[in-house]
Amino acid sequence: MLLEDKTAVVYGAGGSIGSALARGFAKEGARCFLVGRTPGKLDALAEEIRAAGGQAETAVLDALDEAAVDDHADTVAARAGSLDISVNVITQDAVFTPLIDMPVADFGRAIEKAATSQLVTTKAAARHMVKQESGVILFFGGADYHRGQPGLGTVQVGMDTVEAMRRQWACELGAHGVRVVTLLTGGIPETFPSIPEVEPQKHAIVDATLLRRAATLDDVGHVAAFVASDRARTLTSTQVNISCGAHGD
Repeated sequence: MLLEDKTAVVYGAGGSIGSALARGFAKEGARCFLVGRTPGKLDALAEEIRAAGGQAETAVLDALDEAAVDDHADTVAARAGSLDISVNVITQDAVFTPLIDMPVADFGRAIEKAATSQLVTTKAAARHMVKQESGVILFFGGADYHRGQPGLGTVQVGMDTVEAMRRQWACELGAHGVRVVTLLTGGIPETFPSIPEVEPQKHAIVDATLLRRAATLDDVGHVAAFVASDRARTLTSTQVNISCGAHGD
């Protein structure tokens, strides 16, 4: 298995993307530590992983609480012997107001939460990865700097901010054998609610691809497991494009 003897921490594991990542890691042999704020969702996912023969443990904490995140990372590293993979897919508090109408305070809060959460969790993992001279930190979402779309408010700005952090982390951690990679997505229709109002958006995601299909949650887990494995050891400071051609060169 690709991730045998590896330890993965997934922040936001109770959500659809986080669950997909955890399943992908667990299927490839990783011991998964599932972190979030909704105990029921975390426990259900952990039971599912264990029923399939995987390893999973849960922790309820706020990813903005630096002390709690650090304590959890220390516990994981001590119990498992290493902290090999870390990914934070906690969603930002998106504000879809056009920037010209955007309340400054709302903008600041949204961007601050996205950046702070990523900084806190990445710092916690990086401390251990630098010591062990290995590790993979994954980001999710990405940015296509050649395309823009009006009406996204803080969403794309937040992802661009996180991407800037990813580039800086990669150059600072590379010398210690730590890889930092983003999964670039054009959208995952399965994550949308099954209501008529969002059907046009789901179709738009598919229509924007070259393959005429969008990535699935299973695709997300499979690619993430590969990128986190030693078979992808040459990949860092880059985005791995899982958009089915919606984003291109």
